[in-house]
Order: sequence, then structure tokens, then C-alpha cells
Amino acid sequence: MAEPSARSGLARLHGSLALLATRRFGTFWFSTLASNLGFWAQQVAEPWLLLDLGASAFVVGLDAFMLDAPQWLFTLIGGLLADHADRRRVIAWFQALQMLCPLALVVLVTFGWIAPWMVVVLALVVGVTDALSMPSYQSIVPSLVNHDQIPTGLALSSIQFNLSRILGPALAGALLATVGIVGCFAVNTASYIPFIAVAVWILPRGRASGAALDRKHPFGGMRTVLGDRRLRGALMTVLATGLFANPLMTFSAVLVRQTFGGGSTAFSLTLVAFGIGGLVGAGALLAMDPDGDHRTRSSRLAMLFGCLVVTAAVDPWLWTLPVITLVAGLAMTASNTLANTVVQQTARSEHRGQAVSMFMLAMRGGSAVGSLITGILVHLVGVRTALAIDGAAAVVAQLAIARAHPPALDRSPPSAA
Repeated sequence: MAEPSARSGLARLHGSLALLATRRFGTFWFSTLASNLGFWAQQVAEPWLLLDLGASAFVVGLDAFMLDAPQWLFTLIGGLLADHADRRRVIAWFQALQMLCPLALVVLVTFGWIAPWMVVVLALVVGVTDALSMPSYQSIVPSLVNHDQIPTGLALSSIQFNLSRILGPALAGALLATVGIVGCFAVNTASYIPFIAVAVWILPRGRASGAALDRKHPFGGMRTVLGDRRLRGALMTVLATGLFANPLMTFSAVLVRQTFGGGSTAFSLTLVAFGIGGLVGAGALLAMDPDGDHRTRSSRLAMLFGCLVVTAAVDPWLWTLPVITLVAGLAMTASNTLANTVVQQTARSEHRGQAVSMFMLAMRGGSAVGSLITGILVHLVGVRTALAIDGAAAVVAQLAIARAHPPALDRSPPSAA
């Protein structure tokens, strides 16, 4: 019985990868990969730069908070833009503005004018532009594939993101060892250009939705989204992961440097391992049977992620930390991708931008608050204890969500796509 199942899984995997050969989706996929390579190169360089400037662990957490906190204020507005504005212009203008931030870091570091507060302020600008443009970006995949191909498109996008998570830190390590930290920021600046060009070329002109904006109740779509049990459960799962489990990667630099006495190579290896795990997790979704309860699968994987955060907190050896983060990357990526699949397939087309913005709010906004709280905890009780508290809270939260949304009650009819 296992052999036919394996063959069907391989057939699904082959059919899924064929989507990369299509002109529009394939071009979008590779341009986004290039953009994310620059992003991850900067994610290695930025906390390391702050530590080199003498910043505390709290400032490292504050920097991560500033990157993600604008999600709480602007993501829902970004969702409205995705539904009722020209997505081409939204992406082009805000991403072009965002490109100026790593360019500013190149200038500031080169001339020795850099200070920790400048890094934090620029992270805030990136966070605001991300919040306003990412719902439009996240809504691109359903416009490039058929409805039944949405899970495949999202899984392939997740593979691309995690491949960049592997290659980006490796690139950063090479740049740090040769041209220095400024090279990471320069590469990130250049990586915006192909992404903006392809987004402008690939997206249709005009508004994404034919539905008019209800000026009296502009966020009325939120009520519809939250009224769907499957959507609500998926969003709560992602929110709990962002709050309690995602800080593991934010504070891995502190864990490596202050607890184990490791250097930038060990930190890069930890991030690369997390990316490899994410790549494996996303790849496994391509071969997964499309039938089944994606939301419940997402919740179980999120619980595993929480357990791994606790494991990282008590881990006594530096060499085992990449192993832990590898499995953590698998669990987090698969969990969030499954939740995103539920959101994009279940939400009505006229509300998809707002549904995606709520997904981004749960994921990135939750990470912002989690990073800030964890930064305070690290300052008060140390990084190990702080991460142990985070991981335990993640497991408890996911158990509570699973109890409130059992599969028997979670099978509400999907909204019209």
C-alpha cells in the first residue's frame, strides 16, 4: 500500500514543480527569490551591526519590534489597498521607498556616521512600507494560478522564501568575510530592482477587485473573515506562533554570542539550518495529500515549534543548536503555509486582501510584540529562561486554540472564492 502512495506523492511533487516553468509564475518566483536573498543577508548583518555598536539585547529586540510593529497600525490599510487600489502601483512605490533604507545604511556605515538609533529608525520605515505593500504582494499568487493550484503556489513561494533563508545568510557570511558588513546592505539595495520590475510587469493594471469600497464600513470584510471558524482558527494559530515561538530566531544572535560565545559563522549556520528546515517543510507540502484538515495540521506543527523553542532554551551545546533550528524551521514553515492556504482558499475574492492583511498582522504583528516582550525578559532573567517561558506559552496557547476549534466544529462551509 505504501508504494502506490509514494508514487502518487512523487507525481504530485512533479506536477507542482512544473508550475515554475510557466512564464508568469516562474518569473515572479525567481525575482522574489533574488529580493529575499538581499533581505536575509541584511537580517544577518543588522543584529550583528547593533552588537558591534555596543547595543544591548533589548535594542536588538527593539530593532526587530520596529520592523514588525507597524503591522498592527498599517497592515489592515494595506489590505484595503490590495482589494481596492492598483496593486502594481502599491508595490512599486512602497518597495522603491523601502529600497532607500538599506541604501542609507550603506552610506552611514561607509562614512562612520552610524549609530544604533539610526538602525532602529530605518527598521521602522521598512516596517511601515512592508505593512502597506505586503498584502498586495501576498495576494499575487492567487492571481497567477488557478484556484485549485493555490496550495501549490503558496508552497512554492514558501520554498523560495526558505531557499533564500539558506542562501542569504551564506551570502552574508561571505560578504562579512570579504567586503565587510556594508556589502550585505548593498546587496539588499540592489535586490529590490528586479522584484519591482517584475511586479509591475506581471500584475494587471487597475483595481484588483470590482467591488466598491464601503466608505461607512471600510473594514467590514474583517467581520466576514472572523465569522468563518476555519479562518479564525488559522489566524489564531499564526498569532500564537508569532507571539511566543518566532522570537527564537530574533534572539538566536544573543543566544549564540552571549551564551555559547560563538561568532558570526555560528550565527549564520543557525539561520541557514532554520532555512533548510523551512525548505524541507515547504517541499513536503507539495507532496502532501491536498485533502485533509489543513488548519488542524497547522496547529499541531505550531505546537511542535513551541516544544523546540523550549529545547533550544535548555540546549547545553552550540553544535546541536542548528539541529534544533532546522526542525523548528520545518515546523514553523509548514504550519504558517498551511494556515495561509486556509486563508487564501477560504476567503471571498472581494475580501482576500483584508484576509491576507489579517494573516500578516497575526504573523508579523505577533512577532513584533513577542520580540519586544522577549527582549524585556532577556534583560530581566536571561536569554535561556526567556526562551523557555516563550516556548511553554506557545504550547499552552496552541492547546487552547485546538480545544476551542476541534475538527468536528471547524468544518464550516468555505466562503466563495
